[in-house]
Amino acid sequence: MTTQKKVLIMIPAYNEERSIAFLLRDIRQRYPDYHILVINDASTDNTKQRALACGAWVVSHPYNLGIGGTVQTGFKVAHRHGYDIAVQMDGDAQHDPVSLPDLLKPILENRADLVIGSRFLSESPSSFRSTFTRRIGIRFFSVLLSRFTGIPLSDPTSGYRAVSKPLIAKFARYYPHDFPEPEAIQMARRFNTRICEVPVKMRKRLGGISSIRNAKALYYMIKVTIAILIDSLKKREPDSGPDNTSGPD
Repeated sequence: MTTQKKVLIMIPAYNEERSIAFLLRDIRQRYPDYHILVINDASTDNTKQRALACGAWVVSHPYNLGIGGTVQTGFKVAHRHGYDIAVQMDGDAQHDPVSLPDLLKPILENRADLVIGSRFLSESPSSFRSTFTRRIGIRFFSVLLSRFTGIPLSDPTSGYRAVSKPLIAKFARYYPHDFPEPEAIQMARRFNTRICEVPVKMRKRLGGISSIRNAKALYYMIKVTIAILIDSLKKREPDSGPDNTSGPD
């Protein structure tokens, strides 16, 4: 797929040495024109070295910020360098790059500003299946966010998503921390941006471990629910039109 838009693929990574090289080679082979940024969140393994060896652009944190802070670093870089679209993909190779054109299409056609890749909308069964606990959480946030945003959502915890230039600028200024994906949807809705889902393929992770597991899942659900409820009480921003700035020099 080719486009005149300037596209940045952002890959937050923490201790992903087992999978990062495979993912980067896969992306580079399919989409040689897109820029790839690996945000290394103070990994203690060889994630940074393997990403650099694959020719990726690497930004490293001096200490671990977590997924929200890591993704926001990507948005700051995308905003500063004037990218038109930022794509978020996990460093564990769970997100199949084959679905990238479908993720970009709504933005390229000016139909959406936030496109979420859903593992549940695909007509062909995926080889990847979430844990029972995670499926409960996904269903809970699907109902909650569909209620508050007015948009039917099937996979609000998905980290496979694309963001348009106006929303890049907003997320560069503020982005949720800890478990950001569901809260970012509510926030984007408050910004009066257009949101949609598209079917994507997902694979079994090649390395790393999920940040949401066991007792942490309950904390995740409570914390993010409160954050969504608080954000829903905030005044919705007026539509100010496209943001054509490229960020600070």
